[in-house]
Amino acid sequence: MNEKEILRDTVRDGKPVDKKTKRYYKPRKIIEIGSGNSTKVAHKAIKEQGLNTEIISIDPMPRAEIDALDDAMHDLLMRRAAVVSRMAASRAKTGGGSPLRPGREAAVLRRLLARHQGALSRGAVVRIWRHIFMAHTAIQGGFTAAVAASSEGAPSLALAREHFGTQTPLTAFASPAQALAALSAGKASVAVLPAPSGEGEGAWWQSLEAPRLCIVARLPFLADAMRADAALVVAPVPPDASGGDRSLVRLEGSADASRDSFARQLAEAGLVGRVVCLLRQGGRSLALAEIDAFIAAGDPRLATLHAVLLGAYAVPVAGDVS
Repeated sequence: MNEKEILRDTVRDGKPVDKKTKRYYKPRKIIEIGSGNSTKVAHKAIKEQGLNTEIISIDPMPRAEIDALDDAMHDLLMRRAAVVSRMAASRAKTGGGSPLRPGREAAVLRRLLARHQGALSRGAVVRIWRHIFMAHTAIQGGFTAAVAASSEGAPSLALAREHFGTQTPLTAFASPAQALAALSAGKASVAVLPAPSGEGEGAWWQSLEAPRLCIVARLPFLADAMRADAALVVAPVPPDASGGDRSLVRLEGSADASRDSFARQLAEAGLVGRVVCLLRQGGRSLALAEIDAFIAAGDPRLATLHAVLLGAYAVPVAGDVS
């Protein structure tokens, strides 16, 4: 029975057929090979006529089931958006802070990756949820990123696009200093900067105005062992803990201070970490140290080191990004 026959045999001129004909065209089962519009029409006819007909669709490509799953996922996304909208309204009334929660996002991704199984890649899971996070962050207010990218092919630009999604406006700046200036002026929600180094543009950490501006995330979150490029995200909000974090602190010492001497200071203060950058400047040495823990502002160990807390980030998860 094809689509036209179903329509003809259940409704005629907009009215139900007579009882005798209705009984005649009242199968207990309809078995069809493939499913699609004819299945939808059959369901509609059965419902309108009050029939107890069972439809069995034998489909090598279960499109009807996939359609139902798409609808269910869309329903959940709409529910999530409604919850976020209520949160945004409440935050607006109370004068709450930024909706940016990179630590919480990382914790959610870790939980999902831990339970994930099946054919869908881990990289796909991360990309899907990153888009969901950013779409719902945008509901709570405009979100833009200032990216330090000296050229269109700069790694930081690609990393920012992967992390913040295709719908987030990105503005490229020629240097980290310019990107940070845009962030300070309120022209961007975050700045994406190249991973720190001890010289050149990678030495932006030496002048970072913490705690007014803080490091809050590291990109990419799902890290391929073969991928060497990385970036840090700076925002005008303090970092939030994810349950597996590293903190970054700036240390100052004499002109002849070495990595080993700074490392000893960390150990004596009870901190486990390493010096990742060393810069000698104007008769002094500046070191960027990475601590294997989430360090909160006001931690007494920082006072003994005369250290400046620059922020923290969720430790990236290793895995296939395909």
